[in-house]
Amino acid sequence: MLRILRYGIFGLAFFLGLFNATPPASAAYPDRPVHWLIGFSAGGPVDIVARIMAQWLSDRLGQQFIVENRTGSGGNIAAAAAINSPPDGYTLLFVAPNNAISTSLYKKLPFDFLRDTVPVASIMQLTNMLVVSNAFPAKTVQEFIDYCKANPGKVSFASSGNGTSVHMSAELFKVMTKCDMVHVPYRGSAIAFPDIISNKVQLIFDNLPSAMEQAKGGNVRAIGVTSPQRWPSVPDVPAIAETVPGFESVGFYGISAPKGTPPEVIEVLNKAVGEALKDPKLVARLAETGGIPKPMTPAEFGKLVANETEKWRKVVEFAGVSVD
Repeated sequence: MLRILRYGIFGLAFFLGLFNATPPASAAYPDRPVHWLIGFSAGGPVDIVARIMAQWLSDRLGQQFIVENRTGSGGNIAAAAAINSPPDGYTLLFVAPNNAISTSLYKKLPFDFLRDTVPVASIMQLTNMLVVSNAFPAKTVQEFIDYCKANPGKVSFASSGNGTSVHMSAELFKVMTKCDMVHVPYRGSAIAFPDIISNKVQLIFDNLPSAMEQAKGGNVRAIGVTSPQRWPSVPDVPAIAETVPGFESVGFYGISAPKGTPPEVIEVLNKAVGEALKDPKLVARLAETGGIPKPMTPAEFGKLVANETEKWRKVVEFAGVSVD
């Protein structure tokens, strides 16, 4: 009888221990693949940086971070898909200036980005670069302006879609220089470059990663960056502001998630991104794209996105552009 009782107590303790024990590592976030939605085509600057970071997160967190390209509508298709996903941390959104710009540029968005997402982490800061077809005669910003004014409506610029920083950098340039140029939107800058190289479209104010790659390859000519001063990774390329005082368009890359995503999930992701941005190998890879790492807390990143949203609202109103 005593032996039976002893075995019974042991069994009960074991059974209760199943409930009180720390959950196994496999039960912690993430315990299955994470889908990271980006709003632009494969091979473009957003895609390049997303895949660098996704590989690091996959290796560190033990689950695959799958980059999914949901192109169209200036990144708003990807944003809508992320916002309408379960807020469980398994669908994330790559955030860039297009998300801040779209809030005021698009008049009929089915979501409010600041209301319907939560900030997760900042990745990096970057500039755009004005590159032109090698067949285009201008070799400096001033020559570019002079040519546009002498040929109104005959110069066209590509963008990675309506509402992107690539688009709005050009719109800001148009307003500040009185240049008359025609906008030709694409579903990503990677798709636009063949037409720029062949001079079907003359230029693009692209994010630095892909613009720099194309310029270094000799496919296009770089004539200016959109940061207020020269950018550290391309010091030989003048700032457009050296010719057009006050011109500025500096971007950011980061991660957001659907509203309601658990704080503990956000904490895991923010910590992981912060660790990534201290990894010399990853920082070197971001430097190759022209980016400057900018780790932030979720609250700091949220403030940045809100501030950028207000800044671009003023630019949209100043440029007098909108998309229905």
